[in-house]
Amino acid sequence: MRLSRYFLPNLRETPKEAEIASHRLMLRAGMIRQEAAGIYTFLPLGFRVLQKVCRIVREEQDRSGAIELLMPTIQPADLWRESGRYEAYGKEMLRIKDRHERDMLYGPTNEEMITAIFRSYVRSYKDLPLNLYHIQWKFRDEVRPRFGVMRGREFLMKDAYSFDLDFEGAKHSYNRMFVAYLRTFARMGLRSIPMVAESGPIGGNLSHEFIILAETGESEVYCDSDYLNFEVPGPDVDFDHVGRLQAIVDKWTSLYAATSEKHDPAAFATLGAKGLSARGIEVGHIFYFGTKYSEPMKAIVTGPEGVDRPIHGGSYGIGPSRLVAAIIEAFHDDAGIKWPDPVAPFSAMILNLKQGGADTDPACEKLYADLAAKGIDTLYHDLDERPGSKFATADLIGIPWQILVGPRSLAEGKVEVKRRADGQRELMSPADAVARIAS
Repeated sequence: MRLSRYFLPNLRETPKEAEIASHRLMLRAGMIRQEAAGIYTFLPLGFRVLQKVCRIVREEQDRSGAIELLMPTIQPADLWRESGRYEAYGKEMLRIKDRHERDMLYGPTNEEMITAIFRSYVRSYKDLPLNLYHIQWKFRDEVRPRFGVMRGREFLMKDAYSFDLDFEGAKHSYNRMFVAYLRTFARMGLRSIPMVAESGPIGGNLSHEFIILAETGESEVYCDSDYLNFEVPGPDVDFDHVGRLQAIVDKWTSLYAATSEKHDPAAFATLGAKGLSARGIEVGHIFYFGTKYSEPMKAIVTGPEGVDRPIHGGSYGIGPSRLVAAIIEAFHDDAGIKWPDPVAPFSAMILNLKQGGADTDPACEKLYADLAAKGIDTLYHDLDERPGSKFATADLIGIPWQILVGPRSLAEGKVEVKRRADGQRELMSPADAVARIAS
């Protein structure tokens, strides 16, 4: 993509309303635009990142055995009256009426709708287990939206919902999502730590928040530092093997890890030097809720003994739009964003340091073509701007590889390659630069 043909509305000044790094940088880098309090347009650069985050989420959900569908944003209120949540949910729910005066709502979550879908088609235990997920926009009318897309009113969510005959089956479905989440966040360059979360009136300990550590995190978290050295399950993990999957979950829940709400100072003190107190950001939440929805909504299946019973359910959420901000919180410096390769909007950026030059223009064009031939997403900064301005733009938007093409280096048959993550620079031939980035 040539920058002269792209839409990248960078801001020189930081908007006053931006309180945290991700909000400041997303606005300045031209990733988002605020349309109303807590409601944002994802501009082209931001949308590219959001799409890459969603692709990783989809791949790991599919790998775990979940099946994608797409539910609407608008839901009939009657479904929520069946579950008893319509009045109880509170002012965060946006309630509306259609032209026929029917009560509707802009969905904040989808437990009721997915339960209604399930009960319409599934009758026998032979069709279980089942896990259905979608990636869809949600709306919760937060009383004080803040921090950009980190805590907005409209946001993109991946919701998965599992259906099982009994608790043991539901536990295995829970473990599938647990391991899938570890892999999902690791593929984005994030080290997530599962921490026991509130289970609500259901009780038990099948509720975990996945937390990433970041200096600018929204809350205080406490954990055993050994978690930082745990090996994330590989792509060959067997999601069907109950015992092996349980062993992975047992390992990842064997040490102390708690948010401030669940923190036990006495237990934490026993860790001694291994105790890690840090700021954290929640990037995912998984939750077993048993028959909370299947009983009132009559989601019943016939078991192997011929007796009807309500299914056991669970819900599993990841916020891709929130994740974009969380990744920036974890990877940035004073100059801008430092994208991990898997989620970067472009893999490489060519900076022509003398636009219109008889030597630099052809060299940049060849680099652009060679990178494209290797399948490398490349942004070519071909605007007639001063080198300093181009350096600032490249660092701000955080493309992992920068190729600086200037007359001096070209006179020696070389270009300068900069790695945004650590700032390392190296002179090499254009062919070697392409090979390095493609490796």
